[in-house]
Amino acid sequence: MTTALISHPDCADHITPPGHPEQVARLAAVLNALEGMPLTRVTAPLVADDDLLRAHPQTHIDAIRAAAPTEGWRSLDADTHMSPGTLTAALRAAGGVVRAVDMVLGGEANNAFVAVRPPGHHAERETAMGFCFFGNVVIGAKHALDYHGLDRVAIVDFDVHHGNGTQDLVEDDPRILFCSTHQSPLYPGTGAAHEVGVDNVLNVPLPEGTGSKAFRDVMERLVLPRLDAFSPQLVIISAGFDAHMSDPLAGMNLTTEDFGWVTGRLCDVASTHCNGRVVSSLEGGYDLTALGASAAAHVKVLEERGR
Repeated sequence: MTTALISHPDCADHITPPGHPEQVARLAAVLNALEGMPLTRVTAPLVADDDLLRAHPQTHIDAIRAAAPTEGWRSLDADTHMSPGTLTAALRAAGGVVRAVDMVLGGEANNAFVAVRPPGHHAERETAMGFCFFGNVVIGAKHALDYHGLDRVAIVDFDVHHGNGTQDLVEDDPRILFCSTHQSPLYPGTGAAHEVGVDNVLNVPLPEGTGSKAFRDVMERLVLPRLDAFSPQLVIISAGFDAHMSDPLAGMNLTTEDFGWVTGRLCDVASTHCNGRVVSSLEGGYDLTALGASAAAHVKVLEERGR
């Protein structure tokens, strides 16, 4: 089988104000870095309302639809802005993860990378924030559980910022294990080790300047054993690359090679427990050169494991 690359041109129509770090050029940097790789390229569909409702109440969906401007920008908070193309892009982003889940669980691909924007891991049940509107990876996880009949899905988030939205959406659902490594203190201020949900949340807050050795150590000592104990039937990755040493928004000081390494270790878990089934979705990463290189290192490992 192959690795699927799921994206859509509509994701470039989510326009943020000048100088905003979550810019159109991010997606171009990722797709350019993946050019020439032997991937099965698939267009992201619009997410179905039924799938949105697995993670968000109708009131939230209605509020995002109502906020969509016909021109210019509408700001939902100081960081989170909508342009006329944002709503469709957000629906494609969530739909892309659902499509990836369908492909991987349906045997069309062994694993998948969803190259979309806006990202999703800060979107809480009824709050858009941190550049995010819908909980993309959670929507995919709950689709896997409710539609495909799985019992256990693991979400691993190595973005430098804590996925407060993902945690908010899954912390009462024991079918989902959420593991997050993130810099702390840092936006959004959540993700303390004592936040454990219904014993289904593992937060590993790390200090600024953590670096490769300490990051790999906590993955080996804490995250990977927890995943093994959970024995997931699908591994979903919130693939943020803003822990890179070149990223302007944080300072965890990881290298491009670290993202290839952690991808390989998560694929090892998936090989042991769920026949290699991995779905990864783009989250953060704001230095364009580092983002492209890190995404390429990540997807290269997925492609090698998906052969």
